[in-house]
Amino acid sequence: MTTTTTTTTAGLYDSEGQEKNYLNHSKGLWSWLTTLDHKRIGVMYMICVLSAFLLGGIFALLVRTEHLTGGETIMSAETYNRVFTLHGAVMVFLFIIPGIPAALGNFVMPIMLGTLDVVFPRLNLMSWYLWMTGGVFFVASLAFGGIDTGWTFYTPYSTTYSPYGPAIICALSGAFILGFSSILTGVNFLATMHMLRAKGMSWFQMPLFCWSLYATAIMQILATPVLAITLLLLIAERTLSIGIFDPSLGGDPVLFQHFFWFYSHPAVYIMILPAMGVVSDVIAVYSHKHIFGYKFIAFSSVAIALLGFLVWGHHLFVSGQSALLGTIFSLITFSIAIPTAIKVFNWLATMYKGSIDLKCAMLYAMSFIWVFSIGGLTGLHCAAIATDVHLHDTYFVVAHFHYVMVGGTVFGFLAGLHHWWPKIFGKMYDEFWGLVAWALVFIGFNLTFFPQFFMGAQGMPRRYWHYEPQFQAYHVASTIGAYMQGLGFVLLAGVLLYSLFAGKKAPRNPWGGTTLEWQTTSPPPLENFPHDEPPIVGDPYDFHAIEYKEELEGYVLVAAPAAHDAERSIVEEIVEGAEADSYGSRGN
Repeated sequence: MTTTTTTTTAGLYDSEGQEKNYLNHSKGLWSWLTTLDHKRIGVMYMICVLSAFLLGGIFALLVRTEHLTGGETIMSAETYNRVFTLHGAVMVFLFIIPGIPAALGNFVMPIMLGTLDVVFPRLNLMSWYLWMTGGVFFVASLAFGGIDTGWTFYTPYSTTYSPYGPAIICALSGAFILGFSSILTGVNFLATMHMLRAKGMSWFQMPLFCWSLYATAIMQILATPVLAITLLLLIAERTLSIGIFDPSLGGDPVLFQHFFWFYSHPAVYIMILPAMGVVSDVIAVYSHKHIFGYKFIAFSSVAIALLGFLVWGHHLFVSGQSALLGTIFSLITFSIAIPTAIKVFNWLATMYKGSIDLKCAMLYAMSFIWVFSIGGLTGLHCAAIATDVHLHDTYFVVAHFHYVMVGGTVFGFLAGLHHWWPKIFGKMYDEFWGLVAWALVFIGFNLTFFPQFFMGAQGMPRRYWHYEPQFQAYHVASTIGAYMQGLGFVLLAGVLLYSLFAGKKAPRNPWGGTTLEWQTTSPPPLENFPHDEPPIVGDPYDFHAIEYKEELEGYVLVAAPAAHDAERSIVEEIVEGAEADSYGSRGN
């Protein structure tokens, strides 16, 4: 026998009968620019990082267009170097690293925890302004002719040898500022999960997306300062002629690589772990099945975060480091595959015998498993010293890099974007055209980067403007795939934007999710929940304990037949006593 209780809806509408939510509770640009609401900050981040993705994508298409032929196609070698550098820098620092935590995490995580906001709302807004400032510095580098160092800013390319001094300092300053934005976001998320979980929510009642953000925050706080100091040293070397990395001044350029990759390999998991959290939630919801191995997935996120600090040396196998040190880094790199494989096998076990609903979000999540598995398996070739000596600095690394970082992060981001789009904006998108866009993106991505494995294995170097005739067929295929991806992303943007104006009103819980964000309205009110505190029942993936009825105005709690009588009584008491009074007004 089930117990059903529906909340009242008093206080959810204004005097004109319009449903109140975080989007319409105040109007005007100034109300957005000064907002302290985590949901609005998440939306502003979303607009900005997607704009950066568009800019980086344009640079990518220019690079692929140039590679249609072996000689000059549309740009000179010097211009090519600047274009592919900005492509990588914009994609990594402005989109991939902040994308999921700043946009989706900011919006969803506090609601998942059943709280009003993050611990430090003003710090949250400040992190967005820091992101904007860093982005301006990056774009401003174009006014000084751009940079040609590669997105890694490797020395000696970025030291006094480069003629693009002001542009390099501008880009380095932008990355430095963006690092502080990342640190502040990590501090906020870590403190929020420690201090503001809803009453009754234990650590193992948090959704796995929150666990992934927790592990990501650890890396943001511990690793990002290393990059910030490194970039500051490089700026000091360029402006004050201090010998740190420049060999002509007595510096060591390989030292820069050690500092850079000590941050940047954890940064790989700063990009990937949030996507893994999205995939964990999406697969459970669209398989309509309890996530398999919840604690294993949660602890594997923490394990990846910790091991990520110990593997930077595999980027320097050919730099002259000792054989013993190379062997140690190789073994640790192989070991990080274990917690990663735990996640993949648990996702597959979750889908096994599940009632799978192939919506757009699920297809992007399944695509993530495919592309990330290819990226991970090809990473084993790069972790083995014997094969890495041959593959290092070839297109094999380019393909591996994109399958892991871009394919993994982008598909995870798109899975989460489709999954939470109805919750964020209260509108349903067209599934058919969304599926067409997914097919174009997925096929185009694999057509772009899979041929590059063959190129690299045959010796095609990365970062080269010119190539030998035997590689042209691969480059043509890659370019066709890139344009197919571009078409898919344009269609995807059209589908989502069209839904804002003509989409059907989203129900409270269109996908049948069980985590707390699906207990509030779509879009959520300013206070996240129309009552003082959401009820916490069991674990977040128990599809038998909580069932939501889309057609009803309020949410409905259905106690599972097997639930303990005491737990059922607590649920009834909490819901029956809940009122629709808000927390009271505070910042926008």
